[in-house]
Amino acid sequence: MSNKTINLTDEVYDYMLSISLKETDSLRQCREETAKHIMANMQIAPEQGQFFQLLVKMLNVKNAIEIGVFTGYSSLAVAAALPDDGKLIACDVSTEYTDLAKPFWKQAGVAGKIDLRIAPAIETLKQLASDGLQGKFDFAFVDAHKPEYINYYELLLPLIRTGGVIAIDNVLWNGEVANPENHNEETVAIRVFNEHIYKDERITMSMLPMADGITLILKN
Repeated sequence: MSNKTINLTDEVYDYMLSISLKETDSLRQCREETAKHIMANMQIAPEQGQFFQLLVKMLNVKNAIEIGVFTGYSSLAVAAALPDDGKLIACDVSTEYTDLAKPFWKQAGVAGKIDLRIAPAIETLKQLASDGLQGKFDFAFVDAHKPEYINYYELLLPLIRTGGVIAIDNVLWNGEVANPENHNEETVAIRVFNEHIYKDERITMSMLPMADGITLILKN
């Protein structure tokens, strides 16, 4: 028994995946192809994708937003869990990576659920607000430019319905947020964001030590 989070050794992590991870062929192939990429560390862990699928189903998500697509693993996971008439607005600035995602979306039969917007996410979120979509989204996932995290969050919150959830990735930043000697721009930005969320009384939050750290934010 322990009153703190277990230390995940490689052996424990491998066991956890062997007894809990249920990937479709499309998800597995997307992950394996991305693992060959020079920027493979940008992809979420497979247990995160499965966790998001659980959240999507628990929350009865119909409309979702993703900020930061990369090669599409998280988009695929979320879209696969949406109902047939569900929609994921996927925001990214680069077709270099998202073009790698599209074959896997098509293979999985979810391409029609994914509305890919190639533009700075700030612009896309402002456009959604201009379109009168406040309170119309059930779930959002943020995994993009760290110095923009607060801006993403403040633009997302009005778009999320009461009782909806925003998931923020990389909030522990490989442990560097706890290193007082690290003043890297992205590290500082995540620290500031974490403090911002902790003090925000508009929401209920929980930080989970999954992968590189995920904060779940429930809109009150």
